[in-house]
Amino acid sequence: MTSPLTEAFNYYIAHQDELVRKYDGKVIVIKDCKVLGAFDGYGDASVWARERFEPGTCALQKVSEGSKDYTITLHTPMPLRGQ
Repeated sequence: MTSPLTEAFNYYIAHQDELVRKYDGKVIVIKDCKVLGAFDGYGDASVWARERFEPGTCALQKVSEGSKDYTITLHTPMPLRGQ
């Protein structure tokens, strides 16, 4: 069984060209092979995703051409602001 993060990253790779055309420079939230949100930075994307999804069930990915912004995996969830 493939992890949700691996599935999300594979989706990004498979659709990178079209995602660059639509979201270039944005940070997208990918869950269940769908883009559920697009944000100007990781901070906003992270807060939005953590308010909605369990850790490890969605991926945040900066959209750009090539491999320079490929996802890194952080295994320790950060607390929400104010906690």
